[in-house]
Amino acid sequence: MKKLRETMGFAASGGRFWSNALLLLCCWDLSRAQISYSISEEVKKGTIVGNVAKDLNVDVQELQLRLFQVVSGSNKRYFDVNPKTGALFVNDRLDREELCESKQKCSLNIEVMAQNPAKLYRVEVNVADINDNSPVFPLQKLVKNISENVVPGDRFSLPAARDLDVGMNSVKSYTLSPNEHFSLDVQSYGEQSVSAELVLQKPLDREKQSVIKLTLTAVDGGKPARSGTMNIIVNVLDINDNNPVFNKPLYKVKIKENVSFGTKILTVAATDSDEGTNAEIIYSLVEQEGNSASRLFSINDVNGDITVKGSIDYEENPAIELRIQAQDKSGSPRHTNCKVLIEVEDINDNAPEISVTLLMSSVNENIKPGADVALITVSDKDDGKNGKVDCKIVGASPFKLQSSYKNSYSLVVNERLDREQISHYNITVIASDEGTPSLSSTEVIAVHVSDMNDNPPVFPAPVININVKENSPAGGLLASLTAHDSDIGENAHVHYSLIDGDSSRSPVSTLMNINSLTGDLYSLQSFNYEETKQLQFKVQATDSGTPPLNSNVTVNVFILDENDNSPVILPPYSEAGSVNTENIPYSAEAGYFVAKIRAVDADSGYNALLSYHITEPKGTNLFRIGSSSGEIRTKRRMSDNDLKTHPLVLTVCDHGEPSLSATVSVDVVVVESLDSMQPSLRQVPMKEEGFSDLNLYLLIAIVSVSVIFLLSLIGIIAAKCYSSDGAFSSCSAPVVTTHPDGSWSYSKSTQQYDVCFSSDTLKSDVVVFPSSFPPADAELISINGGDTFTRTQTLPSTEKNSL
Repeated sequence: MKKLRETMGFAASGGRFWSNALLLLCCWDLSRAQISYSISEEVKKGTIVGNVAKDLNVDVQELQLRLFQVVSGSNKRYFDVNPKTGALFVNDRLDREELCESKQKCSLNIEVMAQNPAKLYRVEVNVADINDNSPVFPLQKLVKNISENVVPGDRFSLPAARDLDVGMNSVKSYTLSPNEHFSLDVQSYGEQSVSAELVLQKPLDREKQSVIKLTLTAVDGGKPARSGTMNIIVNVLDINDNNPVFNKPLYKVKIKENVSFGTKILTVAATDSDEGTNAEIIYSLVEQEGNSASRLFSINDVNGDITVKGSIDYEENPAIELRIQAQDKSGSPRHTNCKVLIEVEDINDNAPEISVTLLMSSVNENIKPGADVALITVSDKDDGKNGKVDCKIVGASPFKLQSSYKNSYSLVVNERLDREQISHYNITVIASDEGTPSLSSTEVIAVHVSDMNDNPPVFPAPVININVKENSPAGGLLASLTAHDSDIGENAHVHYSLIDGDSSRSPVSTLMNINSLTGDLYSLQSFNYEETKQLQFKVQATDSGTPPLNSNVTVNVFILDENDNSPVILPPYSEAGSVNTENIPYSAEAGYFVAKIRAVDADSGYNALLSYHITEPKGTNLFRIGSSSGEIRTKRRMSDNDLKTHPLVLTVCDHGEPSLSATVSVDVVVVESLDSMQPSLRQVPMKEEGFSDLNLYLLIAIVSVSVIFLLSLIGIIAAKCYSSDGAFSSCSAPVVTTHPDGSWSYSKSTQQYDVCFSSDTLKSDVVVFPSSFPPADAELISINGGDTFTRTQTLPSTEKNSL
């Protein structure tokens, strides 16, 4: 008993279910009793099933003390007991179909236990079915294929509907929608088994009705009753019970003779009331004895198109009869025949024939109009109008046809011929009969025109310009001078020769050579631009015709300058054996003018454009030189650490490719004062801190010397150019151009000089650069005192002379 009380205490603390199970196993003196209840499915939760305490004679006052409770049952707790009243009530949803599926009886067993003393009671609850499910067919739509030859009385099974309810609530009957062909036979095999079959009442005819739609309804026995439906589609299957039928029993058609192969002349058509293969028709020609229709015609076995496959000739067969058969594709085929009458119409089926006889193989281009070239004969196998022929030339032609006698013509020259314009003629002659429609034939007559020497050679241009670099090796190819001759054969074979141009110069044959066959022009010597700028001569092209014809072309050979002359440094620094020394005072400021290097280059253009550089000492920090002006100036003031003598190595470079250069050495000596030395106009600092009286005198002297020099130079030039009659010669007069910055340019007919002054006249020099160009195409360049230059004229061709 102590053990029993401990077990009861554990149950009171929350372990009721498992403690009760242990009690059931451990207690030997437990009593057992069983009662039964019934309740409908789907009742609400809390619905009272029965009073267990009352039915078991248990005192209601002792229920709580004895822990009266449900201790076993299904996994779900569908029922529970009220510990105060002992009433058994529904604790969860009851669905008979879920609990028992299709069983007729559905019962749930539970166990109720009371303690002190322990006693177990078995309770059986029967769950009654209600009509909460409708009948359901396995298919929403059933398709039945039934042949149209099925006899009345034949039966066709139908699937049964299923109802989850049982007893009276299950399926009890079937009904069929009204129709004239089928009825419904319902058979019952007890409460749970009802089936139905379709029974054919009236013969089927697919040609009248190919599809029959029915509705099958299943009804259960509940109140109110529930029902479910299924659609039945009856497809009436065809049988071959109809013959093909042609649209017409007799077809008539007219065709013309010689109709082309493959031409469709007629389409026959038959129909069959059946379907499928029973309605698919095959067409064929029926062979007849002594009739060759199958040789001339064919029929498409699918669509009934009759086409021509042989030659139809009215003279052989003016009328043709065909028999056509239409047959279906069923296992037991049915067929029908029809007749086709073909009437052949005569046509103009013979074209004219043309025969040509050439009188000469080719025609000379100088042949006179009216000469006969060929004879033409035409013929036609037809009679009457179909045999009458007219002949003519198609299109424009320098030839014409002349009729000589019936169906005979002559081809004659009607205009003068020119082989260079047209060397070959394809003359199309057409012959047409008078039939309806008219037939015609064409013949192409080829006439070749032979050549005469009536065209001289022609160069591509009247003047040809050639550019040649100076110092090019002798024997180099300069150009290919090719002339075109419109003639052919020997009349177009051209040879070339040279003709002297300027008689004052050497014969061109000593300078140039030309290949007489190809026209390739070669140089016989190397040219020097500084000596010769341009050569002009003529090349003659002569053909090999009889008599020969020729033409000339003027050739201008321009010599292009190369950088083959190094810069030359002008005096005083270029004098042989001279010691180039310049003195500067120790007190010289930054920018002090030391000296100016002058140089010239015999080349022209960019090959003569010079630049000045200090080569040694490298990286000097005391002196600098203007790259364009050549002026040497100080970069800073002197210091006690500087040397007294500064040897400078200066380089003058041109802008040619490759660049050429010249060097000069200048020793710059630093002296304490220049007072004891002769004043040098070049050694004036760039920056003047004051304008003293000495500066004023120096400025007046500089201006006076510059004006005197300029007037003297202009006078000399004017004296040379002034002629005896008091006028300037246009061919030899020099040209002086004055620029706003004080510089001026001097140019002659074949020589050009540039004289440049900087804005600081004391530091300006006169530099003369010779350069020769063609007078009309000269380039004039002025170099100013600073680091800039101005180009005033563009050179001819590809040559430029720049400084």
